[in-house]
Amino acid sequence: MLSLYFSPGACSMASHIGLEESGVPYTERPTLLGKGEHKTEAYLKINPRGKVPALEVDGRVITENTAILTYIARQFPQAKLLPDDAVEAAQCIEAMAWFSNIVHPSYTRTMRPERFADSDSGKAEVIAAGKKAFWASLEEIDGMLKGREWIVGSRFSVADAYALVFYGWGKRSEYSVEKLVNYTAWKDRMLKRPAVMKILRSEQNVLAN
Repeated sequence: MLSLYFSPGACSMASHIGLEESGVPYTERPTLLGKGEHKTEAYLKINPRGKVPALEVDGRVITENTAILTYIARQFPQAKLLPDDAVEAAQCIEAMAWFSNIVHPSYTRTMRPERFADSDSGKAEVIAAGKKAFWASLEEIDGMLKGREWIVGSRFSVADAYALVFYGWGKRSEYSVEKLVNYTAWKDRMLKRPAVMKILRSEQNVLAN
C-alpha cells in the first residue's frame, strides 16, 4: 500500500507525477501547507521534519523527492522511469540531487526570506540573491536540454517529473520562462503526457491553464 502526502503547488508535485507515471495504485493524502497541515501532530508522526512530500509504504515512510522518486523508479521497473544505462541512471539521481540542493533553495529565498535574515534590508538582499540564483538555475536546466528531448537519457525519467516543478514556479512568479527555448519546448512535450496533465489539473497548477 502506497500513500503520498503532498501539497498542491509545492515541490511534492514531482513525486505525485512520478507515482502517476508508474501506473501503480496509491492513495492521495493532501497535506496543505497554506493551512499548516504539515505542522499538525498527526502529520509530524508521519514526517517529523514537517515537510512534504512523504511516501508511506506499508507503514514505513520515505521523505524527500529524490529518495521517493528513486524508490518508485526502482520498485516498479516496468514503468521505465530510470535510464537503462547505469551511468545515465546515476546521472538522473545526480540531477535530482542538484534540484533539491541548489535549485529549490534558491527559490525558497525569494519566497521565505525571513528564514535567512531578520532585518528588512537583509530580507531584500536575500530575495535579490535568490531571484538571481533561481534564474541562473533555470538557464542551466535550459542548457541541459539543448539538443535533447529529456533531462537524462533518451526517454522520460523521474528527473523530468522533478524538473517540471521549477518551470511552473518560474511561470507562477512571472519569470520570463518562455525565453528559455529548450526548457519551454521540453515543457510542451511534458504537457502531452496524460499522467503529467492529470496531476497538473488535479493540483490546479498554472501550467494546466
